[in-house]
Amino acid sequence: MPEQISADTLMSPGRIAALLATYRDGLLSSTLPFWFPRCIDEMHGGFMFARDRDGSLLDTDKAIWVQGRASWLLATLYSEVEPRPEWLQWSRHGIDFLRRHGFDTDGRMFFLVTRDGQPLRKRRYIFSESFAIAALAAYGRAARDPGAIQEAYELYDRVLGYLNTPGVLPPKWNPDVRPMKGLAVPMIMIVTAQILREAMDDPAFCNHWIDHYIAEIRRDFMHPELETVLETVGPNGEFLDHIDGRTLNPGHAIEAAWFIMREARYRGNDPALLQTGLTILDWMWVRGWDQEYGGITYFVDVKGLPVQEYWHDMKFWWPQNEAIIATLMAYRLTRDEKYARWHQRIHDWAYARFPDPEYGEWFGYLHRDGRLSSRMKGNTYKGPFHIPRMELVCWKLLEEMKAG
Repeated sequence: MPEQISADTLMSPGRIAALLATYRDGLLSSTLPFWFPRCIDEMHGGFMFARDRDGSLLDTDKAIWVQGRASWLLATLYSEVEPRPEWLQWSRHGIDFLRRHGFDTDGRMFFLVTRDGQPLRKRRYIFSESFAIAALAAYGRAARDPGAIQEAYELYDRVLGYLNTPGVLPPKWNPDVRPMKGLAVPMIMIVTAQILREAMDDPAFCNHWIDHYIAEIRRDFMHPELETVLETVGPNGEFLDHIDGRTLNPGHAIEAAWFIMREARYRGNDPALLQTGLTILDWMWVRGWDQEYGGITYFVDVKGLPVQEYWHDMKFWWPQNEAIIATLMAYRLTRDEKYARWHQRIHDWAYARFPDPEYGEWFGYLHRDGRLSSRMKGNTYKGPFHIPRMELVCWKLLEEMKAG
């Protein structure tokens, strides 16, 4: 039995109850009502997420990966919160649009399409596919639709082929001069396999690839001599002492940390996996936390040198979301009050600045000192995903903690 949490700790029963209400009510009464049903496109299918502060429409183009993210969210809420028919119906609405308009003739997916589904942009990445897999798996689980689950499995297997067949995905850098790879691929493949596993009867396929990609992160991206997780490395994990090789994305690595912690929990609190997740969180909190103004900074240089990206010191919404989840999960699994302190710090900082008390949901972009940079609520990159996922995951963690 875990030790009882005394009332004078950072995670007192009163604090737990207040946080639980914040995440639950934020999800159900602020985040979801901002997006749905106003963003549903009844004419052409899918969702229109480019929104101003008050929810008014800014653009009708549709990012394929955000369509998948929203469809995943709605189906997951149906399975894990309440079987509301509209959530399942809206999830299917998004998936139908993906099936009709998301795929090119070569089987790969587009990144951005017009309102009626005409292709505008196709990228070399596999993120559109990853979130389509998540959507199909979550919908198949919720609707008990084995056909959707099979689609998700086949698409994950197809993505593995893309990643493991040289030349299928155009490289970002000339591989003959400076071969490179990024943390984003193993990270997204881990969480996508975790979502797919929830829908499949046999976990062996997903477990194999989760093990594979966690091993890659440990071997190639975690660098104990630097106490950091590198965002970009050589093909065998080499440190590349150039701007791109030195640039860290703390929020991204912290997101990977809680994916690995969640895997540790799935496997009976596996101590080695848990330690990997905690180590990543420890290293990247130190790298990412802004000691002067608070919040998680977007980019930092591993050597403390200037960063090339001009938004490097801004405070985007999603790194704060990932740090809120990771610190709370770390505390839930370890009862180490260090993580309770970190969670209180990031939660209080973010909730004092990002949520919009007038129109609901969160702003996405702040300057380093916390001033609002843009009132935009939705675009090609921001939609109903990081915030509601944070609210859902933290709500459920706190329910467990409240129950003792």
